[in-house]
Amino acid sequence: MLSRRSFVLSSLSALSVAALAGCSGAPAATDDSAEPAADAAGTGAVDTGKLIVGFDSSYPPYGYQGDDGEYTGFDLELAQEVASRNDWEVQLEPINWDAKDTMLDSGAINCIWNGFTMEGREEDYTFSEPYMINGQVIVVRADSGITSFDDLAGKNVITQVDSAAYNLFEGEDATQAELGVTFGNLETIGDYNTAFTQLESGASDAVACDLSIAAYQLAARPDLFLQLDEFLSEEHYAVGFKKGDDATADVVNETLRAMDEDGFVQELCDKYAEDGISYDNWCLE
Repeated sequence: MLSRRSFVLSSLSALSVAALAGCSGAPAATDDSAEPAADAAGTGAVDTGKLIVGFDSSYPPYGYQGDDGEYTGFDLELAQEVASRNDWEVQLEPINWDAKDTMLDSGAINCIWNGFTMEGREEDYTFSEPYMINGQVIVVRADSGITSFDDLAGKNVITQVDSAAYNLFEGEDATQAELGVTFGNLETIGDYNTAFTQLESGASDAVACDLSIAAYQLAARPDLFLQLDEFLSEEHYAVGFKKGDDATADVVNETLRAMDEDGFVQELCDKYAEDGISYDNWCLE
């Protein structure tokens, strides 16, 4: 299990090593066999001139509905800028997270761009290179008395359906699967906003979620919630495309690099800093 300190130190030092997974500049796309490439032909933004972004509209600060009723967020602004620089039309398509694969396969969306963890999913999608460092963590109420993973024994833990945290507990990681067995109950829910509402009310004892989601919730209510020091895992965010859509992935990689080089990414991170976004976690070079 990783402490917060060891996670930060290992993440910084690992950019030269873990970057081999994609941050070094090598394409992160996996199996390029002819069959999936043929399946993806004609559906990507390079082919259609339209980037259809599938996202969870209850996933602040990466994608959510603002007070003005418009969809916004760090990832959505990245996607809109990428589309603009390539003269693509952009369509923001809020989705049910557990329906994302069906929508991608059908062409209803042609990318998943919303704090999307790539680890453990490499065989299912063509990914952009990873652009943000992330991790899976546990958040509890500050007055709960829970201070370590050991204290979660017999507790009700909640996470999002088909999330990276859920996959860890369900066997993707042996250590975390053993931890999950100690819970009184592992619940899943459609969105993290509702999960944190349940945590606040006492209906759940802990939320397992992305580091970025925890940072957002703690920034909003620092006296109410507490993030445990241990980390469930370290990982990266990337943009997911239909298997075989390497052409769109390559263009997105190049455009994101250009956006970083001219300062756009830094400015966007600063815009969302109060929501827990940090430029220190940007890893695409």
